[in-house]
Formats: sequence, structure tokens, C-alpha cells
Amino acid sequence: MRRTRILTAVLALAAGLLAGTPPALAAGPPGPALAADTYTWKNARIDGGGFVPGIVFNRSEKNLAYARTDIGGAYRWVEASKTWTPLLDSVGWNDWGHTGVVSLASDSVNPDRVYAAVGTYTNSWDPGNGAVLRSADRGASWQKADLPFKLGGNMPGRGMGERLAVDPNRNSVLYLGAPSGKGLWRSTDSGVSWSQVTSFPNVGNYAQDPTDTSGYASDNQGIVWVTFDESTGSAGNASRTVYVGVADKDNAVYRSTDGGSTWSRLAGQPTGYLAHKGVLDATNGYLYLAYSDKGGPYDGGKGRLWRYATATGTWTDISPVAEADTYYGFSGLTVDRQHPGTVMATAYSSWWPDTQLFRTTDSGGTWTKAWDYTSYPNRSNRYTMDVSSAPWLTFGANPSPPEQSPKLGWMTEALEIDPFNSARMMYGTGATVFGTENLTNWDSGSQFTIKPMVRGLEETAVNDLASPPSGAPLLSALGDIGGFRHTDVTQVPPMMFTSPNFTTTTSLDFGETSPDTVVRVGNLDAGPHIAFSTDNGANWFAGTDPSGVSGGGTVAAAADGSRFVWSPAGTGVQYTTGFGSSWSASSGIPAGAVVESDRVDPRTFYGFKSGTFYVSSDGGATFTASAAGGLPSGDSVRFKALPGTKGDVWLAGGASDGAYGLWHSTDGGASFAKLSGVTEADTVGFGKAAPDASYQTLYTSAKIGGVRGIFRSTDKGTSWTRINDDAHQWGWTGAAITGDPRVYGRVYVSTNGRGIVYGETAGTPDGGGGTGACSVSYDITSQWAGGFQGDVKLTNTGSSAWSGWSLNWTFPNGQTISQLWNAGHTQSGATVTARNAGWNGNVAPASSVSFGFTANWSGSNSEPTVFKLGDQSCAVS
Repeated sequence: MRRTRILTAVLALAAGLLAGTPPALAAGPPGPALAADTYTWKNARIDGGGFVPGIVFNRSEKNLAYARTDIGGAYRWVEASKTWTPLLDSVGWNDWGHTGVVSLASDSVNPDRVYAAVGTYTNSWDPGNGAVLRSADRGASWQKADLPFKLGGNMPGRGMGERLAVDPNRNSVLYLGAPSGKGLWRSTDSGVSWSQVTSFPNVGNYAQDPTDTSGYASDNQGIVWVTFDESTGSAGNASRTVYVGVADKDNAVYRSTDGGSTWSRLAGQPTGYLAHKGVLDATNGYLYLAYSDKGGPYDGGKGRLWRYATATGTWTDISPVAEADTYYGFSGLTVDRQHPGTVMATAYSSWWPDTQLFRTTDSGGTWTKAWDYTSYPNRSNRYTMDVSSAPWLTFGANPSPPEQSPKLGWMTEALEIDPFNSARMMYGTGATVFGTENLTNWDSGSQFTIKPMVRGLEETAVNDLASPPSGAPLLSALGDIGGFRHTDVTQVPPMMFTSPNFTTTTSLDFGETSPDTVVRVGNLDAGPHIAFSTDNGANWFAGTDPSGVSGGGTVAAAADGSRFVWSPAGTGVQYTTGFGSSWSASSGIPAGAVVESDRVDPRTFYGFKSGTFYVSSDGGATFTASAAGGLPSGDSVRFKALPGTKGDVWLAGGASDGAYGLWHSTDGGASFAKLSGVTEADTVGFGKAAPDASYQTLYTSAKIGGVRGIFRSTDKGTSWTRINDDAHQWGWTGAAITGDPRVYGRVYVSTNGRGIVYGETAGTPDGGGGTGACSVSYDITSQWAGGFQGDVKLTNTGSSAWSGWSLNWTFPNGQTISQLWNAGHTQSGATVTARNAGWNGNVAPASSVSFGFTANWSGSNSEPTVFKLGDQSCAVS
């Protein structure tokens, strides 16, 4: 189910990024003046959706943990709310590759410090080099050290690690294992600068597929993990012994006993496998190693677990099953720091019938499994699973034994027992983070409970978005997990699109005047590539593919839902009336064209391919090439027709070596005018008109006035307002954008790995504006050195209900909020504005609403004394 991970990223990027991220362009003609607006940004909740290859707990501070994703950035665990907070949303367009995180390291000497090795691909798909990001405030802000080589957060072998490590004795010393034959690197100044360890003897030699001409599977996976032996140093004095794992089946583990000056291959080590992990139990003097015959994260047919005695050099095969009985490799590996003889490992590449977790309490002498066969195909599980918080994790499956739904997981390369709590474990899968808080039930013979521990971690790649004028406010086309119908963006939908389940949905559309009619197309290994709904996407039925279809492509629904035009992969453009029981080839338009529909005339469709715009006025049967010139010559183009006005078309796209920008046609594509000042644009969408405007609001991901961002225009593009900020950039946002036709100012933005983000201005109904008498209680519920947790209760003491509220206060001592839940918030200096979420904006008289937060403080932590609801002061209780 997660084998398409690389395809998702490539498909999401193919429209613009595979040609290279455009460099800054020379200054063009004077553009429109830019304004700015304060927006609150959140995720449309899905909870997970992607591969989590690494989880890192800090070894000296309780409840401090981080997670890394392959294309969606890094996250920090927030214990108070049991959620994850994103840390790399500030990554901008030109550095989009830095949303791929190949390794994380949390400093156990100074827990405020955290490091991330970033870069998505080591081949040409990512034009930029990698970097090591360093933070002194737990990821709230970052400084960057550029590297002279690329890193591969979404490359084969990304589940091995951690490749980045901080010396637990002298924390100014870090090591980084590089791919692509670049060797081992070291920093002695807390990550500010890096140099290669030239004495390290082996740069690795394993590649998944040396014959792959793309450079993806043929890259040398290099140095894959670094582990310090903390017992060989002391506070302030560097650890003398360091172990390093290398992607070399004959020479997988090296050691230095002189602080990294010299290195040698560990004698007597097993061969024929790659060491995915090397975890040290310094208390008992054991280095545990998880081996697989492949680099992962998808592949692996054989594996072993070994234990190395650091004092004697003795190797012991502690594998829980005979080699002949493995059909998977081992990768996930963790030691219980409270009880170091307790070790756990995963069979990461056991796709069928399920992954497997192994546990020993005697340093590998004996093992038990998370599940066993009773009488085949029946299973006995040591665990129960509760996915009620993210019910889509069942994938709508009803499998036959020995498979179960939901699955325990797949691609389980990240596995960690909380170093301060033996009962808590987290592990990453190809779709989520699972965890338990009663793990020790395993040893007592009772069942432990596994639940998603993923709220706040949003990791989907978004291909298309739609916001119909009625019904659900948001429909999405996603990589790997298909897509969702959100009736409430603050809640996790119960299930992704099913019947059929596309692995990746590439395009969707609805009838503008018949929004209950919805069509989606996508990729499926075996089965149809198109599906229809007549109830606004709540239920689906499969269509019939025309001959030759190999992938989803793009699709358009007629304005009244009576017919469809489809441009699938593998064959030419097709059209049909009804629901696709039979298809006919469209003429006059080339294969691979992007297709869209006019939003008024049900017989008018549009297409674009290689610089030419095409128009059909007979329901898609025939297309005619427009004479419009000056459009982008490549295929990195997206366009949409305006609802409510026939022939009003907006087109965005291009490339840095040719035409690039935003174009507008008012005559159905016969001619286009390029908007001055928009030097680059990659998406365009529409939303509800501003209160004082007659034309619908435009949204785009673009470069305007020399600034890359998300922009809004309420006057047909004459002037633009940047609505995101430098802290909210999300890497690449070029796939899709749409406003909400029902709520002015609300916009939905696609990302390539950070899920669906949506923004609301202070003027949106559930974003602020509450009026009426009010009272506030502000309580500090817990406080620690440098931080505290607060709860706020806002009560409507007036006689009228609120349809939205916005509460303001100013911290007297400059406190700064780090996380806030049950409301949105912005902070400027010491002033905080908290706004209702989508579900708690309506507050009846005598009713209350509450929200909580964590914040940082220094010096003093006095409570604010003045709270305002809009312009009205609230009583403070």
C-alpha cells in the first residue's frame, strides 16, 4: 500500500519541479503594489497519511521527541496535547527539497538544541544540495549549514539511521553519514561548519538497482548510521568510541576508539546483509544490530538480528526466527533505557499478512512476537488496535485471515521505547505513527492497546483540490491514500474515497451547477482508473476505462454534470455522456493535454498542451486550437474557468527559460492577456467575492513583486495581497489552490508532503469578529523552567449568540506561545489573538468556550490583565 511513495512525490512534482526549480528572474515591468493580511493557517485534518521513517526521543528530558518524514518536514511532540507540531513550514519555494528529512538528532546535553539533515533527492530531481539545520529553540527557528552534496530524505534506504548524531558527552561534536560516495562528515562547532572525515575508509557501495538510469535507485546509499558509546567519555570530553554503519554487505560496521581519528572494520562481523540500525546498550556493553538483505523501505527478503559485546568483541546471532523462516528484513530497533535488557525490533518489510514486532527481556536470549498463528490462518494478537481517531486507517478493507484490518503496519523502520517510560512506545509506518502507553502489558500476558499517535502530523502529497458551492466544503486528490471528502476540515474524515480505492488520485472535478456529480481519476495497479459519485463524493462507483489507459491523468465534468472529458495516461483524450460506460476519442487535441470545463456552458471544454490552448464547443467530441500566442511552451500549466461567467479562463504556469506567469481570457481562450507584475505563477483558483467586490476572489501560488508566496486579489489581479508569511511557506505549493465559494477569505492550498493547509483571514465568519459582553478566566495550570501551560475560558455574558469570536491580550513579560489548541492564533510581539476553530465559533448566551496553550517565558511570568473581544473589554475572573 505504500510501494508508490516515490511515485507520489514525482507525480506531484512533475508539473514543474522535475525541470528544476526556477532561479530568481531578472526584474520585470513594474508590478502591482502588494498588501499584506494576517491569516491563520491550519491543516485540513487527515492525521498522518505518509511514511514516518524516524522517531527520536531526547535521552535527558522527559516527553521531548521528534519525528521525521521523507517529504513532509519534521515535527516535535507536544505532551500536553498529545500532538505533533510542524517545524519546517518556513522552508520556501526555492529550497523545497529541504522538506525531505533524512535524519534528526536531539542534543541530550542541551535539550533545546536539535538538528535536521535535509534534502529530498540525490539525483537530478532535486536541483539543490542538502543542508544541516540547527535550532537552539527546539525547532521553532533554524539556522542552516549548506553541504557540498545532496541528501535523500525520499531516496531508497531512508529508513536506515540515524545518520546524524550528537556526541552525548561533548555536544559540539556531531557526525553525519552521507550518501552518494561522499563519506563521513563531522562538525566540531555545533553544526555551524562541516568537514569530511578523510580517515574514514569506506564510503559504501550498495545501490538498490545499479542499472537505474534516473539515478534514483542506482545511488550509493552510503553511510547510514552513527552511534556513540557514551561510556567512553565524560561531560565536556568527547566520546572515544564511535560506531558507524555503512551500506556495504561485506563491511557494514566500523569503529573508532580514539574519538574519530582512526577507524577499523569490526572483526568477525556477519556479512551478506546491510545493518539498518545500530543501537547501543552502554549499561550492559551490547551493540544491537538489525540487518536486512536490502536497503528498504519497501524491499527486504531476509534478515538477522545480532548482538556485539563491546568489551570482548563477541558476536551473537540473537535472531528471533531461523533465517530460513524470514521473508523480511529487520530494521526498527530500540532498547528500553529503564530496563536495558529489554529490546524490540520490527520486520519492516513483512507486507503480508502484516508487519511483526519482536520483544526480548533478556538481551536477545528469548523472544516473543506481537502476534502468532494459532491454527493457520487464525492469529492470536498480544495487542488490540483502536483507530477510532483516524478510522480511514482500515483502508475500508475487509480482508480474509490471516490478514486483519487495520494492519499493525508496513514499512515499520522507526521504533522507539520512551527512554523515561517503559510503557510507552511509538513506531512509524507507511501511513501513520502508531503507539501504545501500556506496552508492559506485553510481559504480563495481557493485551496492550495500539492507537494512532499522529495528530498534528500531516504528511500527504496533494494533487488536486475542489470546493463545491454546496455539499462538502472540500474534496481532495491525494497521493498514496487517494483522497477525502471533508464535511468539516477540523475533523478527520471517516474514510478515504473507496469503490475503487486509487493508490493515487491525480485529478477530480464536479458539475458546477450540479455539485452532487463528482468525478475522480487516478492510479490503480489492477482495476478502473475513473470513478463517479452522484452524492457529492460520499459514495462512488467505478467507470469503464477506454482501451490503453495506464494512469489517471486529468478529468473535467460538464457544468451540469451531463458529460465528461478525460485525458488519461496511456491513450488520447476521450469524452462520454453519462457515467463513462463507453468512451469516444476526442479529435483535434493531443494526448496528454490538461483538460478543464467551462463552468457555465455544459458543452464547452478546454485543453492545453505544449503552448497551445484548445477549445471544444460540442461536449468534447472535437477541439480546435486557439490562435492565442505567448503562452508557456512547456506543460507546467494549470488553468481554470471562472464559475458563473462563460468563457472566463485563468491560466498559470511556465518555466524560467520561457514564458512564465498568469494569463486571463474573457473570450473562451481565443486570446489571453498576461498580467504584468506576476513574474511567476503556478496555480490559480477562485473563492467567494469580497464584501465590496463583484468579481470572485483570485488565489494563486506565485511570485509577485519579487516575493514568492500565496496571494489573493479581489479586483481581477489589479492588486495583490500576500496572505502567507515567511513562517508558513510549506516548500512547494504548485499543484492546486482553491478558495471557498461560501466563505470569503478562506483558501485551501496543496503541499507536496505537508497535507492540505487552509487559511482564514480575520474577517472570515469563524475567524473572528465576536461581539457582546464577555468574561475571561486565565489559569496557569503548570510551569517549568522556561515554559508553562495555560488554559483560557471565554464566556458569553451577553444576550446574543456569537457566530465567531476573536480574543486579544498582551503578555506583560513578553511570553511567547509555542502551541495552542482548540483555537487558532497569531502573535505579534507580546500581543496574542486567539480565534475560534471551525467547530466552536457559535457561542450561545451564558455558554463558554475553552482553549489551552503552551508558552515560553524568562524572568517573570505575570498573567495578562486585559482581554478584548474585538474592541470590547472582557471582565477577568
